[in-house]
Amino acid sequence: MNPLVTMIVPGRDIASFAPAAIASLQAQSEPRWRALLVDDGSVDDTRAVFADAAASDPRFEVLHHHEARGLGAARNIGLDRIDTPFVGFLDADDELAPRALSLWLDALNESGSDFVAGAYVRTRESTGGYRPGRVQPWVQRATSPRRLGVTLAEHPHATANIVAWSKLSRTHVWEHLRFPENVAYEDQIVAQRMYTEARAFDVIPEIVAHWRLRADGTSITQGKNRLPVLHDYLAALRGGIRVLHEAGMTAAVISRLDLILAMDLPPLRQIAQQHPDPAYQAALDAFEGELRALPEYAHVDPDPALAAALAW
Repeated sequence: MNPLVTMIVPGRDIASFAPAAIASLQAQSEPRWRALLVDDGSVDDTRAVFADAAASDPRFEVLHHHEARGLGAARNIGLDRIDTPFVGFLDADDELAPRALSLWLDALNESGSDFVAGAYVRTRESTGGYRPGRVQPWVQRATSPRRLGVTLAEHPHATANIVAWSKLSRTHVWEHLRFPENVAYEDQIVAQRMYTEARAFDVIPEIVAHWRLRADGTSITQGKNRLPVLHDYLAALRGGIRVLHEAGMTAAVISRLDLILAMDLPPLRQIAQQHPDPAYQAALDAFEGELRALPEYAHVDPDPALAAALAW
């Protein structure tokens, strides 16, 4: 049975979470997939967990970085080995919903679009393990209702869904597209390029992925109080806006600014108030000044309810 989809599954020091990610692939209702498990220089048992998966299921192949190079490089090494019509991503500490591949493929087969983006939920540790929450308002706005064969001009709110692992693409999308390396938040600029460069894309409201918020706070995206992480975060936001602005997608820029002002900036301001390094506040002030200088800023009407949605 020839695979239709290659899933690129990078991870570093996630031995305790990787079995759930692997099991979520094996539980897919669509079995025609292969997975590239990319160990990004782990010092725990991640490589052994990946090796065990490959030994027991020929659909898995293990790739290994001797030293950590980051998610961008790990995804790129997988993209260089794609030989299937479709490609998707799953971070090795997250999980796919059981029908994710089927839902994605059904949409793309019906529409002929370049890629499809689905909804996702965050999971947090609770009694008895990690528990999924609800679809957050900005995700719902990006993915509901079901839309097939649309463009960014027709659906500017799609730009809120910037994570790599919510999407399945036709392989040709990646012929000249790769992730930035040696930075965090590497998927934001790539996502906006996908939206602006696509002939057409699909969005579906069904949940396709569970994004784990680690209880120990070790995920990069949980470290915004660190100045280098803040710099990467602001650079990703800045770069994504630039992609949309240069593409002439005014409505999409406004939508993105709405979300950044309502949801991204308030928690950063709270961190800045308590941060011991004045460079943190200075970086945030400079970024906000750049936003105010954009011509689209005058049309922004942020929704305060989105900030409250950072909770469950």
